[in-house]
Amino acid sequence: MTTTDSGNRDNAARPASGTPDDNDLGAAGSQLSTAPEEDAPSLPSLGVIGWARWFWRQLTSMRVALLLLFMLSLAAIPGSLIPQSGQDESRVADFMQRHDLLGPLYERLGLFHVYSSVWFSAIYILLFVSLIGCIVPRTGQFVGQLRGRPPGAPRRLTRLPAYATWRTEATPEQVREAALKALQKRRFRAHVAGDAVAAEKGYLREAGNLAFHIALIVMLVAFAWGQLYRSEGNKLIVEGGGFANTLTQYDDFKSGNLFTAEDLNPFSFDLRSFRGTYETSGPNKGTPRVFEAAVDYTVGAGGKQRSTRIEVNKPLEIGDSKVYLVSHGYAPVLTIRDGRGKVVFQDAAPLLPLDSNVTSTGAIKVMDGYRDAKGVSEQLGIQAFFLPTYGGKNTAVVSQFPALLNPVLNLQPYHGDLRVNAGIPQSVYQLDKSKLKEFKDSKGAQVRENLRIGESMALPNGAGTITFDGVKEWAGFQITQQPGSGWALGGAITAILGLAGSLFIQRRRVWVRAVAGPDGVTVVEMAGLGRSESAKVPEELGDLAAAVHAEAPTAAEPGAAEPDADSEPSAAAPAPRSPADPPAVPADDPPTPTPAVPSEGAEK
Repeated sequence: MTTTDSGNRDNAARPASGTPDDNDLGAAGSQLSTAPEEDAPSLPSLGVIGWARWFWRQLTSMRVALLLLFMLSLAAIPGSLIPQSGQDESRVADFMQRHDLLGPLYERLGLFHVYSSVWFSAIYILLFVSLIGCIVPRTGQFVGQLRGRPPGAPRRLTRLPAYATWRTEATPEQVREAALKALQKRRFRAHVAGDAVAAEKGYLREAGNLAFHIALIVMLVAFAWGQLYRSEGNKLIVEGGGFANTLTQYDDFKSGNLFTAEDLNPFSFDLRSFRGTYETSGPNKGTPRVFEAAVDYTVGAGGKQRSTRIEVNKPLEIGDSKVYLVSHGYAPVLTIRDGRGKVVFQDAAPLLPLDSNVTSTGAIKVMDGYRDAKGVSEQLGIQAFFLPTYGGKNTAVVSQFPALLNPVLNLQPYHGDLRVNAGIPQSVYQLDKSKLKEFKDSKGAQVRENLRIGESMALPNGAGTITFDGVKEWAGFQITQQPGSGWALGGAITAILGLAGSLFIQRRRVWVRAVAGPDGVTVVEMAGLGRSESAKVPEELGDLAAAVHAEAPTAAEPGAAEPDADSEPSAAAPAPRSPADPPAVPADDPPTPTPAVPSEGAEK
């Protein structure tokens, strides 16, 4: 057995550049990748067709695709740093008001709506077209390779990076049959091509490469689809209240450019109860442990009612809509009577939390039906301040714990005009006091009282009473509809798997040639070729050589002494040579093999 290196031949024995030997080796090493071949640079011919062909070649090149991907990532940065009109109109208006120079400039450049701007869409579409133009021809080439056969053996196997040879008494047909079985057992695609067996393995590398690029296209389409048809809204619901998925039910709502009201999934749900538990001691005192909302929901107009629980990061999923639990607070239940004892308000008033202990504030507005003791019709506004756990007079006027341990409601009433009919939008949680008057006691001080559950406060001069009946909890829900999210997730997973395959799977070819020498002894040559230089090819060739050598052991050298009858026969497998190994010069060159005859489908 003899091992050789690609550099162990004398330069005089090498064929000149351009000889059939060089061309033959090039054919054997070709098509280990589906990367498009680049022509020598040349100026396009004049005319529309020439320029169009040149532009298409540039657009579908890998360099331009990577450049467009980099540009897309840079273009997305302003969308994260600058307020976007599709997400928060108030922040955009505030930015415009505070920046007299940058505001109009950003508006002209489309930086307040980056993802729907012309320049971002242009980059997005060009990247999409570039990927398609790159993938389609590579897919055709890969399918052609799958339908064909591995190419025949090169003329000079000694020139390949991994090579092994030995002489055996087995016939060439027996060697080829043993090699074919060994290769097929290791999942090589193998066939006999002339006097050699040609085999190839690692097609999943190119399949992974194509899958990665196709997955990128799927992700681009899914993201675009999701942005154009997405919707997102918020709704605050008090225990016992409900929600139907229509535009008029949302507290605030935003959507994509192509979204319509008909795209909303038909469903509704009611909030039965809300449960929140907190750490009662230790350094994490007051930290939430459990937040869950018990709801009854119905899908469609005549759907069956079902019950479930919505928790943080465990949304209710209905079609491509998801209902998230995002906030929580308290809603004191009040009963308000006017000067004649008539009930003008009896409901729960949601208040907004100010801190982690759910110290809350808000406003209660009585817009119709209220009359004072003289029968004068007015509007009533009450500034409310709620503490779930009041610490007492000697503590700060903030809640000491988020749970309802000692609830106290502080009320500050006003009367007059709430200006709700002035045509100016106002928050339901704030009072416009410009047209309101304070209720004052006998000493001229503004009326303000702390109430516990069941207590009432009397308004001065017989103007009515306010009773604190109890406390309900409310939950804030975010309802999102993101079409294409499943496709985007599938594309991301496929891209990761495809990238892993293209990085860790090596495409390689192996040839086993067996020919009879002048002395009648069969000369076996094995060689391997990989797409990139790797120790895996010589190692794998060594395993294959050992398997074939077991069926066709090394023949004794002419003139060698006969082995002793009591000694063990030596049948060591030949060791393949890798590019890092020092060259081993054989005593006698093996006989020159006959040229390989390519079979049908072999490379030319």
